[in-house]
Amino acid sequence: MSVSERLAALGVDMPAVVPPVASYIPAKRHGDLVYTSGQLPMVQGALPATGKVGESEGLVAPADAKTYARQCALNAIAAAAALVGGVDNLTGVLKLTGFVASVPDFTGQPGVINGASEFLGEVFGETGAHARSAVGVPVLPLDSPVEVEVIFTVA
Repeated sequence: MSVSERLAALGVDMPAVVPPVASYIPAKRHGDLVYTSGQLPMVQGALPATGKVGESEGLVAPADAKTYARQCALNAIAAAAALVGGVDNLTGVLKLTGFVASVPDFTGQPGVINGASEFLGEVFGETGAHARSAVGVPVLPLDSPVEVEVIFTVA
């Protein structure tokens, strides 16, 4: 099954590429690899939530942050696909790096970034298996709770 067929089966529409919020490009190709810039969980030009991830009231819940990590991965696919002429020219995922803006006592960053990893596995199947880092940070651009960057392989 192709990437576009998997996305359709999942009921996922490809979003527009998120415009950069500073001086960079959304994705860059080098040989058979595409590197994405950090992707925020933007939906129609806006963040669905802001703030730190943690277990206490008033913080972004880890389950919500996991959903936002999934959106970051979708935005990364959109950025890479726009660069290479469509999602079906993306052949797999090499590496994912996820950042979680979290309170100091939160240690669930891997579970949050699973939102991106699991989604990439659904979209790319076996070629979606990837190396990964999940990093806790004090703050992210625009006060986003999560940010993801992906290295894709290309046909």
